[in-house]
Amino acid sequence: MNRKELLRLLLNQAQFNGFEFRRWFVSHVRPGWDGADQAISLLASEGRYYTLIFSHEFARCFWRTGAHMSFKVPSITYPRITSAGEVIQVTRKPFTRRTIKPDVWKYHLRQMAEAEDPIAYLCRFLPQQDQENLLPSNDSEIAAEA
Repeated sequence: MNRKELLRLLLNQAQFNGFEFRRWFVSHVRPGWDGADQAISLLASEGRYYTLIFSHEFARCFWRTGAHMSFKVPSITYPRITSAGEVIQVTRKPFTRRTIKPDVWKYHLRQMAEAEDPIAYLCRFLPQQDQENLLPSNDSEIAAEA
């Protein structure tokens, strides 16, 4: 799947939750509107998609408050200091989260900024049927386009 198709999937999710792509595109990217396909093509080229995926409007709609969205939170290991002053390693097991908390989009924007591949981070939150269409070779195809 190429970057344009991935952007289309991500936009579908945000638009389902109320994101107005045309209004956003005209006010943030280019004043003229030639259609959604041309707009997505423009964003997919030259790394311009970062303008969209890091937009607060897009993030608010993509991670809509109170939405039912299943995604896996990966396991993590981190050091913690006990009350006795000892450093111990805490390992959290992976778990599935089902609902979105208020203002969670701010948290996800920070996590996406730290992620090696922001698009792959976003794809984790797509509906299950869309995730099944994504092939493991996405990273190599997207890297080849860049």
